Amino acid sequence: MEASMSRNYFLTGITELLILTILKHQDSYAYEITKIIQQESLELISISHATIYTAIYKLEKENYISEYSRTVGKKRVRVYYHLEQCGLEYLEQLSQNYNHISKGVSLILESLNQ
Repeated sequence: MEASMSRNYFLTGITELLILTILKHQDSYAYEITKIIQQESLELISISHATIYTAIYKLEKENYISEYSRTVGKKRVRVYYHLEQCGLEYLEQLSQNYNHISKGVSLILESLNQ
Protein backbone atom coordinates (compact mmCIF):
# COMPACT_ATOMS: atom_id res chain seq x y z
CA MET A 1 0.00 0.00 0.00
CA GLU A 2 1.32 3.44 -0.92
CA ALA A 3 2.38 5.58 2.09
CA SER A 4 -0.05 8.42 1.36
CA MET A 5 -2.93 5.97 0.93
CA SER A 6 -2.21 4.26 4.24
CA ARG A 7 -1.87 7.63 5.97
CA ASN A 8 -5.23 8.76 4.58
CA TYR A 9 -6.85 5.48 5.64
CA PHE A 10 -5.57 5.95 9.18
CA LEU A 11 -6.76 9.58 9.33
CA THR A 12 -10.24 8.59 8.22
CA GLY A 13 -10.56 6.60 11.44
CA ILE A 14 -9.82 9.58 13.67
CA THR A 15 -11.63 12.31 11.73
CA GLU A 16 -14.75 12.09 13.91
CA LEU A 17 -12.63 12.32 17.06
CA LEU A 18 -10.92 15.47 15.79
CA ILE A 19 -14.15 17.12 14.64
CA LEU A 20 -15.95 16.44 17.91
CA THR A 21 -12.96 17.65 19.94
CA ILE A 22 -12.94 20.94 18.03
CA LEU A 23 -16.71 21.33 18.43
CA LYS A 24 -16.36 20.69 22.16
CA HIS A 25 -14.37 23.91 22.35
CA GLN A 26 -16.26 26.02 19.81
CA ASP A 27 -18.95 25.88 17.17
CA SER A 28 -17.24 25.83 13.77
CA TYR A 29 -17.87 25.54 10.06
CA ALA A 30 -16.29 22.84 7.89
CA TYR A 31 -13.52 24.93 6.35
CA GLU A 32 -12.56 26.25 9.80
CA ILE A 33 -12.44 22.69 11.17
CA THR A 34 -10.06 21.72 8.37
CA LYS A 35 -7.82 24.71 9.11
CA ILE A 36 -7.82 24.09 12.88
CA ILE A 37 -6.74 20.48 12.35
CA GLN A 38 -3.95 21.60 10.06
CA GLN A 39 -2.77 24.44 12.31
CA GLU A 40 -2.98 22.62 15.63
CA SER A 41 -1.09 19.63 14.23
CA LEU A 42 1.65 21.98 12.98
CA GLU A 43 0.57 20.92 9.47
CA LEU A 44 1.40 17.25 10.13
CA ILE A 45 -2.26 16.35 9.58
CA SER A 46 -4.17 17.51 6.55
CA ILE A 47 -7.67 16.13 6.03
CA SER A 48 -9.53 16.84 2.81
CA HIS A 49 -12.73 18.85 2.81
CA ALA A 50 -14.53 15.83 1.34
CA THR A 51 -13.47 13.66 4.29
CA ILE A 52 -14.51 16.37 6.76
CA TYR A 53 -17.93 16.74 5.12
CA THR A 54 -18.48 12.98 5.01
CA ALA A 55 -17.79 12.73 8.74
CA ILE A 56 -19.91 15.81 9.51
CA TYR A 57 -22.90 14.40 7.62
CA LYS A 58 -22.55 11.09 9.47
CA LEU A 59 -22.29 12.82 12.87
CA GLU A 60 -25.27 15.02 12.05
CA LYS A 61 -27.36 12.06 10.88
CA GLU A 62 -26.64 10.33 14.21
CA ASN A 63 -27.65 13.54 16.08
CA TYR A 64 -24.21 13.96 17.66
CA ILE A 65 -23.97 17.42 16.12
CA SER A 66 -26.45 19.96 14.80
CA GLU A 67 -26.12 22.79 12.34
CA TYR A 68 -27.26 26.38 12.17
CA SER A 69 -26.71 29.17 9.67
CA ARG A 70 -25.17 32.56 10.31
CA THR A 71 -24.98 35.45 7.86
CA VAL A 72 -21.43 36.62 7.25
CA GLY A 73 -21.06 39.94 5.49
CA LYS A 74 -24.02 41.21 3.52
CA LYS A 75 -25.20 38.08 1.72
CA ARG A 76 -22.97 35.15 2.57
CA VAL A 77 -24.41 32.42 4.78
CA ARG A 78 -22.10 30.09 6.67
CA VAL A 79 -23.22 26.78 8.19
CA TYR A 80 -21.87 26.20 11.71
CA TYR A 81 -21.86 22.89 13.57
CA HIS A 82 -22.59 22.48 17.26
CA LEU A 83 -21.81 19.54 19.57
CA GLU A 84 -24.93 18.08 21.19
CA GLN A 85 -24.98 16.34 24.58
CA CYS A 86 -25.09 12.85 23.06
CA GLY A 87 -22.17 13.92 20.85
CA LEU A 88 -20.20 14.82 23.96
CA GLU A 89 -20.86 11.35 25.35
CA TYR A 90 -19.82 9.82 22.01
CA LEU A 91 -16.65 11.94 22.08
CA GLU A 92 -15.77 10.60 25.53
CA GLN A 93 -16.20 7.05 24.23
CA LEU A 94 -14.08 7.75 21.13
CA SER A 95 -11.39 9.40 23.26
CA GLN A 96 -11.18 6.42 25.60
CA ASN A 97 -10.98 4.01 22.65
CA TYR A 98 -8.30 6.11 20.97
CA ASN A 99 -6.23 6.35 24.17
CA HIS A 100 -6.40 2.59 24.73
CA ILE A 101 -5.42 1.78 21.16
CA SER A 102 -2.69 4.42 21.12
CA LYS A 103 -1.22 3.13 24.38
CA GLY A 104 -1.38 -0.47 23.16
CA VAL A 105 0.35 0.37 19.87
CA SER A 106 3.05 2.32 21.75
CA LEU A 107 3.66 -0.62 24.08
CA ILE A 108 3.99 -3.03 21.16
CA LEU A 109 6.33 -0.73 19.25
CA GLU A 110 8.50 -0.09 22.31
CA SER A 111 8.69 -3.79 23.12
CA LEU A 112 9.52 -4.97 19.61
CA ASN A 113 11.93 -2.15 18.71
CA GLN A 114 14.30 -2.75 21.64
